[in-house]
Amino acid sequence: MEQHINPLVRDIQISGIRKFFNMVADIDGMISLTIGQPDFPTPQHIKDAGKAAIDDNFTSYTHNAGFLELRKAACSFVKEKYRLQYDPLTEVIVTNGASQGIDVILRTILCRGDDCLLPGPVYPGYEPIIKLCGANPVHIDITQNEFKLDAALIEAHLTPSTKCIILPYPSNPTGVSLTKEELKEIADLLKSRDIFVLADEIYSELTFDEPHYSIAEYLREQTIVVNGLSKSHSMTGWRIGLIFAPESISKHLLKVHQYNVSCASSISQKAAYEALTAGKDDAFEMKSEYKKRRDYVYDRLVEMGFKGLVKPHGAFYFFVKIPDNIPLNSFEFSLALAQEKKVAVVPGGAFSPLGEGFFRLSYACSMDQLKEGLNRIQSFIQS
Repeated sequence: MEQHINPLVRDIQISGIRKFFNMVADIDGMISLTIGQPDFPTPQHIKDAGKAAIDDNFTSYTHNAGFLELRKAACSFVKEKYRLQYDPLTEVIVTNGASQGIDVILRTILCRGDDCLLPGPVYPGYEPIIKLCGANPVHIDITQNEFKLDAALIEAHLTPSTKCIILPYPSNPTGVSLTKEELKEIADLLKSRDIFVLADEIYSELTFDEPHYSIAEYLREQTIVVNGLSKSHSMTGWRIGLIFAPESISKHLLKVHQYNVSCASSISQKAAYEALTAGKDDAFEMKSEYKKRRDYVYDRLVEMGFKGLVKPHGAFYFFVKIPDNIPLNSFEFSLALAQEKKVAVVPGGAFSPLGEGFFRLSYACSMDQLKEGLNRIQSFIQS
């Protein structure tokens, strides 16, 4: 019966990140610098709120968009942190993680034949959904622009078929973010055009040198913001994401969300409420530690002689160019590194063809693991 499967689904590949992780995970003694999983536990007070939700029998369906107090807390959070104004009654939806939020957004706005612009290299979770909608992912090469998708690059790729632009900043896999001025330039370019912006801001609380700015501050009526608690509060398994959009858009997003999952987990929603109120600044301690790791990794990679290195502004990744004198593609390089030195990174090709020639290194692990992992990478490069 396989030949009768939807061909759009049949042609989709498993994420290159997961595929490579699974391939090397069972090698004894492996140091993994692959998955973007914070190495901090969920804060105790948030775990306690989840336990209390079970004990209090808060275990039924909630409103499709999430229970109201959580939506109010989410709107207060983004207003205080990022100057964004949304109505908790009509302009925020609680989702099963940011990934489900992205799925809802793209299936709501994209039609067959539409073009969706996104940077390359980029997180691999967007392209399959775009294709499932019958739309066309259009990767814009940002490798020569410090990994930034700016107004000039966007303008050069606009066509009558352009329906959506994805701005995933701070970025996975590069850690790069956009300045307020760069976002304003993009907003000015798009204001007179009927184009949506999907702003994936899941790493918004993990910026190191400058505060996070959202394009929704300058282009509210066309922007759909997706955020969540996975990275900011180390709650990946709780699966809580957030969509913010004007009511005229949000009311349609809610229909897709409703028929997809009904509502997010009630227990996780209670934990999320605790995170966004009592724990609204929980990310500060994690961010301080990530910044130390970033600076350490940067200095080590420079010392090893890696060229063209872009220092991340946020998240917890480096996107590193493989030295020209190593005649291996990104998969071959990463596999040889894993087999010979027992340290795992993600091949750059997992982040679109434009990521070929690079590898992604995650520093969401202990400093001891980073030190040993980088020692092994240095030994591998020298050999």
